[in-house]
Amino acid sequence: MAFAISKRNATTFLVTLLLVSVPLSFSTLQQDFVKCLVDNSDVSFPITASFFSPDQNATLFKEELESTAQNLRYLTPSNPKPVFIFEPLYETHVQAAVVCAKKLQLHLRLRSGGHDYEGLSFVAEDETPFVIVDLSKLRQVDVDLDSNSAWAHAGATIGEVYYRIQEKSQTHGFPAGLCSSLGIGGHLVGGAYGSMMRKFGLGADNVLDARIVDANGQILDRAAMGEDVFWAIRGGGGGSFGVILAWKIKLVPVPATVTVFTVTKTLEQDGTKVLYKWQQVADKLDDDLFIRVIISPASKTTKPGNRTISMSYQAQFLGDSNRLLQVMQKSFPELGLTKKDCTEMSWIKSVMYIAGFPNSAPPEALLAGKSLFKNHFKAKSDFVKEPIPVEGLEGLWERFLEEDSPLTIWNPYGGMMSRISESEIPFPHRNGTLFKIQWLSTWQDGKVSEERHMKWIREMYSYMEQYVSNNPRQAYVNYRDLDLGTNEGESDAREWGAKYYKGNFERLVKIKGEFDPDNFFRHEQSVPTKIG
Repeated sequence: MAFAISKRNATTFLVTLLLVSVPLSFSTLQQDFVKCLVDNSDVSFPITASFFSPDQNATLFKEELESTAQNLRYLTPSNPKPVFIFEPLYETHVQAAVVCAKKLQLHLRLRSGGHDYEGLSFVAEDETPFVIVDLSKLRQVDVDLDSNSAWAHAGATIGEVYYRIQEKSQTHGFPAGLCSSLGIGGHLVGGAYGSMMRKFGLGADNVLDARIVDANGQILDRAAMGEDVFWAIRGGGGGSFGVILAWKIKLVPVPATVTVFTVTKTLEQDGTKVLYKWQQVADKLDDDLFIRVIISPASKTTKPGNRTISMSYQAQFLGDSNRLLQVMQKSFPELGLTKKDCTEMSWIKSVMYIAGFPNSAPPEALLAGKSLFKNHFKAKSDFVKEPIPVEGLEGLWERFLEEDSPLTIWNPYGGMMSRISESEIPFPHRNGTLFKIQWLSTWQDGKVSEERHMKWIREMYSYMEQYVSNNPRQAYVNYRDLDLGTNEGESDAREWGAKYYKGNFERLVKIKGEFDPDNFFRHEQSVPTKIG
């Protein structure tokens, strides 16, 4: 006999069926969240597979919590842990997660790749209870060569995006990050620099559209969110305006032949002199050429135990080696580049080279999505407007040789970066910037030596103040640094906001106040709803 079932009864039936299958180990709060999910989304069974909690399975929970985290400093027993981790399978699950978190007064942390330098995507120091919504299952990438665009869901890594592009074409690319395990959701929302930034700008400069979930659980595209919010999410930092579901990105042309090289100099090889010259030319080189410098202490081969400073010039050139050698001979002969230093390859292989993969690794290695860098670390950043003098470099080397495992990476600006207005998107570090510096101190013994390494990097950062940008001393939001100030601290948000966004901060605050007036999406350095 045929019969009809009402939507309300159907929902009650689904909830009953679901809760029967929910393990008793689920906390009451987690059961309430699951029930709310069923009420507000198209749930696929078994939904329990999308949850990880310490009550349910402590081992699996720990593995999932630590799966993508880069900074082990935030994975100690003393760091607050979420009540549970939820991995949505569909966009409706994300919508429901927002609705249910509001209803149950749960604080949300949003994770796409887990690379937040201060662990803000998986740790909440001052918000309890909190849960993590992990977007790693939402990772579809659809490439459309006819429109020179692609839709990439937030959980996809930038390596996956590159791979899916090269599956369709060897002469298309995208100008985003150097670390292939970055989640594209959080990567583009902070700006996203990469080895083609001097040619095409940032990843965020090449975003055409987006899909986000707002604080009411609604999915909005560019037209629905409006141009102000679309401006804010392209460089305004993650976790402030909504949940990024997907980006529509603009593909850019890349040549069939790309050339890479790495040339290393030490102090004994006039390394300081060569680096001083690099500072003068790096932002003025051919737009097709990106030369970054990776600097760290190294052992002297002639005297084991004694250390020097190693400066590795790592480059990607959008062209063949013959033209590259002509450019280098004209603009930077001091490096002494030769033909044998150069390797020609496809664009996708050059991306892998910069990311640190061995030359023998196939492009499919990009699909693994695993970070090649996991350490206890503290990072900071700077932007440089004038070349650092030789005496300033020599003082830096003295400090570097005092530390166990310091690292700094200098990335050149100029080219397209100087031709885009600093108010075009929230990322303001444009014309007049010679290069950006990333500072790192890393260690392996956890809390044992943390205080010593933190003290070192803060003192080194203080020493460099005289040589970098000022009023404000600028910083890159994707190299998150809570030393600059927090929403919970004594500092005025304008102090750290100006460092990340300069004059764009006030506009971000205004948009935040209008779009998320209850400050549902928040963390220690999220854009506040008001200042002063």
